[in-house]
Amino acid sequence: MKNGHHREGHHGERGRGREGGRSRGGAKTFRRGRVIAFLETLQVKRTTIAEQLKKPEFQSIEQILIGELKAIDMVIDEYKNLFEIQEDETATDSFPEADTKEESGHEEH
Repeated sequence: MKNGHHREGHHGERGRGREGGRSRGGAKTFRRGRVIAFLETLQVKRTTIAEQLKKPEFQSIEQILIGELKAIDMVIDEYKNLFEIQEDETATDSFPEADTKEESGHEEH
């Protein structure tokens, strides 16, 4: 097991050397890219839910979809705040805001 551990350490050192040679913060940039990629995945899911709301075949679960849409909006907002993501950092940064406002008329209070 010591050999396995030694190899992992060696591999890690080699990886740092390559990243460090190119530019400072390579790992940080890589992680930021992954954070933004996940945000874009959330935005695609949000768009899918918003599109489902417009289709008559989803009418029976409209309230559920509205709840999911609000929940994913909340997660996206918290995620952007937590990772300090600016609107111009994502490829799909502009998701339809009107969908949320439109659905609010369907809510029952």
